[in-house]
Amino acid sequence: MLFHLFHALRERVPGANIFRYVSTRVGLATLTSLLITFMVAPWFIRRARERQLGEVIRADGPAGHAAKSGTPTMGGALIILALVSATVLWCDLRSTLVWLALLVTVGYGAIGFLDDYLKLSRKNKKGLPGKLKLAGQLVIGAVAMIWLYTGDGLPPEIRLRLALPLVNFHHLSLALPVGAYVAFAVFVLMAESNAVNLTDGLDGLAIGPVIICAFTLLLLSYAAGTTLRDFNIANYLGMPHVPGAGELAVFCGAMGGAGIGFLWFNTHPAQVFMGDVGALALGGAIGFVALATKTELSLPLIGGVFVVEALSDIIQVGYYKRTGKRIFLMAPIHHHFEKLGWPESRIVVRFWIVSFACAILGLITTLKVR
Repeated sequence: MLFHLFHALRERVPGANIFRYVSTRVGLATLTSLLITFMVAPWFIRRARERQLGEVIRADGPAGHAAKSGTPTMGGALIILALVSATVLWCDLRSTLVWLALLVTVGYGAIGFLDDYLKLSRKNKKGLPGKLKLAGQLVIGAVAMIWLYTGDGLPPEIRLRLALPLVNFHHLSLALPVGAYVAFAVFVLMAESNAVNLTDGLDGLAIGPVIICAFTLLLLSYAAGTTLRDFNIANYLGMPHVPGAGELAVFCGAMGGAGIGFLWFNTHPAQVFMGDVGALALGGAIGFVALATKTELSLPLIGGVFVVEALSDIIQVGYYKRTGKRIFLMAPIHHHFEKLGWPESRIVVRFWIVSFACAILGLITTLKVR
């Protein structure tokens, strides 16, 4: 909205033209979402306590988690509010990519909200049935991906081509039929969304890697969509050029800013938890930006912590069903380290460090090597 306002006033107001630059709006979106979170979070936490919207702790969880019972949850709604508000204020709202990103974020957030609400109303960890949750994610993801790959969101020449890590996109890429690409893309959205949800088990554990992923994808979005004078960054780096992807950099800035603001209140000992409403939404947002910028095959490395968390849970469940034994003391893997006696803060900070290293490796394989 403000982008369009300043664009209309650029001939009459000195300096208004600066707001047409993506780099300016990335910074403003980041600060806007950060400030919104800071302003709204204290009121939200106070109201959640008054209404007794406290987290229900699983009975078989680590013993140290019992003290967290009753901590306000559904704080992910704060992140969505700040993210959407900053995006609408500073993005070019004519962008199809922006609206699809918001569709996935809000849609997945709504599924998480319903799941959290049912858990709170029933006072146990049984929220929305797993099959219904996955069905909702599937429908929203399919609508967004069909729109992305058959509409005007991506140029026809790159729409159905996979960019391979370590390979120049203009020299070699993998083409898929539209049905196969849509199915693959929906899988990426659902897998990333649920992986972030599995990671959200300790104070600050999930939001840290989300912030790192958001700013990493910000750089990739800017590179994929921005042309500086006659210099095409994407072509120089061997990436697919996605016109308009720079607006997703603004979206990622808003996501990172909202995440930093939330971390202020979510750091140990947490004053508020993210809940499924935040975890599912942020995972879907990260997955969509990777798909829209054609960096989906780099995402498992950029979001390496989420992949390890999800795989540890899958391996644990599969191995237990087959043998009746466990590989980890408890899954996902952050609980395994808790059982080993690691302090919560040590686990969280070390996972952040690993996430940062994964993001650097993801950037190297996506940009530098190409």
